[in-house]
Amino acid sequence: MSTLLQMNGISKSFPGVRALSNVNFDLQKGEVHALVGENGAGKSTLMKILSGMYQADEGEIELNGEILRKTGLRDMLKAGISVIYQELNLISHLTIAENIFLGREPRHKSGLIDWKTMYAHVEELMASFKIDLNPRAKVYTISPAFQQVVEIVKALSLNSEILVMDEPTAPLTGNEVDRLFDIIANLKSQGVSIIYISHRLEELQHVADRVTVLRDGQCITTKPLSELSTNEIIHHMVGRHLTEQYPHADITLGEELLRVENLTKKGLCRDVNFSVKSGEIVGFTGLVGAGRTEIMELIYGHRKKDSGKIIFRGEEINMRTPRDAVQKGIGLIPEERKKQGLILGLSVFDNAAITVLERFSRFGFLQRKVITKKVKDMIRDIDIKTPSTNQLTQNLSGGNQQKVVLSKWFIRDCNLYIFDEPTRGIDVGAKVEIYKLMQSLAGEGAGIIMVSSELTEIMNMSDRIEVVFDGRIVKEFTKDETDEEEVMEYSLGLREKDVPA
Repeated sequence: MSTLLQMNGISKSFPGVRALSNVNFDLQKGEVHALVGENGAGKSTLMKILSGMYQADEGEIELNGEILRKTGLRDMLKAGISVIYQELNLISHLTIAENIFLGREPRHKSGLIDWKTMYAHVEELMASFKIDLNPRAKVYTISPAFQQVVEIVKALSLNSEILVMDEPTAPLTGNEVDRLFDIIANLKSQGVSIIYISHRLEELQHVADRVTVLRDGQCITTKPLSELSTNEIIHHMVGRHLTEQYPHADITLGEELLRVENLTKKGLCRDVNFSVKSGEIVGFTGLVGAGRTEIMELIYGHRKKDSGKIIFRGEEINMRTPRDAVQKGIGLIPEERKKQGLILGLSVFDNAAITVLERFSRFGFLQRKVITKKVKDMIRDIDIKTPSTNQLTQNLSGGNQQKVVLSKWFIRDCNLYIFDEPTRGIDVGAKVEIYKLMQSLAGEGAGIIMVSSELTEIMNMSDRIEVVFDGRIVKEFTKDETDEEEVMEYSLGLREKDVPA
């Protein structure tokens, strides 16, 4: 392999934070180079410099042996570098073809768009990956996995030699992940080079040739994957050995806290039955789109149920709005933190404190000292990396934004916590801290519902597991009887006929 890209001595500082310090990174032609590290380690900053979004304070970038003098956004795109971000940049009401050629549509001499040529180009690109998608389909009608494919095809239509994939499997399920791995293998065979960023370290075995670990803005190691075990990668990432990736706690379960009976919402779910005891962690698994999140939104009052009962602390309740759920002592950590969990333009303090303002006010005035102490204590307890509580939340890394979402509900001290994909986009060290926090909450008597696409996480953290398929709970497993293969069979609907309708 020949060296395609070299980033030499890259340094970058922001007010109060040194994000990168003399980082070296290189990429060979036709390889997948994994970039890993804890949240705040500098991965995103390094890639934003590569994409032209940020300019480095020090250092230089070489492409094909030549130093790049112009490194703005357009310059890097022209140089053949494209970034596929975790939050996809597609316009849902436009077609696949319109998204791929947005702003650079082929045109007739008259100036009108040459639709025939545009659709033909997209079909040709799709065919090269053996993907059967209609270029005329609206983006909102296709799955997250195929939306990601559209982003890849969009990048390749720019003749990109280098693709940066930031958490590409975060919204995907098992079969969709396998499809993505096949596409990556196809890209490699065509000489495309990929920088692969992921917190799911088990994925690296399927795709990566080499691994670079960043920690606290510094390059800790770069080695072939074959020379690194997963435990060694974790050790380099966190600077310490994690004795337990899934901590265990002996918690005595209390009385029933929540009971759901025959919960039904047309088109979303039907006849859903389950319960949660005080001190219990109940895991919900299933494919994306199976109805897991929708069930939680019905319990939380975000959606209106058609029929069924929700009994909380011995009383049947009818949630009209999420505010009702909050008043009852139910907190929801949503799947989409940026859209549903945060006000990105406000500070860390404002976001963390928003759920307790009414509790700590007297005669219309906030008890700011009390609130400030609670926020600062929570920032310390769950290790949110921020220069100060006044930092705008939009300036934090994705993982630290997720921790801010968690903090506002931990401060609220709820009776029932619903965690929807709580560790998505969070590094392995922070995951352990969140698991410990969940167990601490359970130990104090709270009930926990955890929705997750990571089956290993569900199996290791849950006292009971509910498998959702096509809007129904098709199987319940206890902690002692779980079998990964069997759970997957029910998730895929292969064993559904074992369950009474």
